[in-house]
Amino acid sequence: MTMTFGIVLTPRSGAGWAREAAAAEQRGYRTLLLPDTRFTPSPFPALAAAAAVTTTIHLRPNVLAAPLRTPAATVRETAALQLLSDGRFELGVGSGRPDAAAEAQRLGASWGSPGQRRAQVVATIAAVRAEVNPAPPIVIAANGPRMLGTAAEFADRILLAAGPAATDAELADLVRTARDSTDRPLRFTHQLVGIGQRLPIWIATKLGRNADELRDAGAAGVLPAEPSAAAEILERRLEKYGIDEVIVPGELADDFAPILAHFAASSS
Repeated sequence: MTMTFGIVLTPRSGAGWAREAAAAEQRGYRTLLLPDTRFTPSPFPALAAAAAVTTTIHLRPNVLAAPLRTPAATVRETAALQLLSDGRFELGVGSGRPDAAAEAQRLGASWGSPGQRRAQVVATIAAVRAEVNPAPPIVIAANGPRMLGTAAEFADRILLAAGPAATDAELADLVRTARDSTDRPLRFTHQLVGIGQRLPIWIATKLGRNADELRDAGAAGVLPAEPSAAAEILERRLEKYGIDEVIVPGELADDFAPILAHFAASSS
């Protein structure tokens, strides 16, 4: 397996979004990701705009909340993205964040029970695979045992939806739960929450966390700033857990650049 990297960005303007998407591709990121919340631009038109100014980077919502759209609506938008990106779209999908019920109500969508939301994820995936040609890779965000079991059955890749303070041991538990649910080989993604002393603003302000606190708690999402030390950690997780994709918050792109360059140099 080869380690790949994605970056999460949010548009602030049309011209700025085009520049950021092109820059992410030039920096060597494999995937450009955009959240699906009521407080960020809708991922489908934003990723379509990114497709128009790039040629190789893959495009993925991180992740689409299945209860907010019917399967048919997701099929239509996915087909459009596959067309406009020349097959570079990846469908990141999940059952919705725990606090997203209010967003569903605002959008006039039914939120449903956890079981109903898992069923919505499965129905969406089935519809996309049946009706979109070529069908995109499916990435399911999962944390609890039942969602991990669903992801193990239906996903091409599993995003380990661990909290900011999740430890390496907790990542191992998530991987083990998913692997125990299937005989298929599984591939995993993990999102970083800090590099050295730097955290994204939302973690520092909305969650009230700081880098020293998270590091002292053994948070797996906080990497050392020293490139070789960070690379050693990521390579160990690749070997032990199959975590072969790491997602970088856009605010940490400059801090992650030396680590990305380290991997680029080692693979050349």
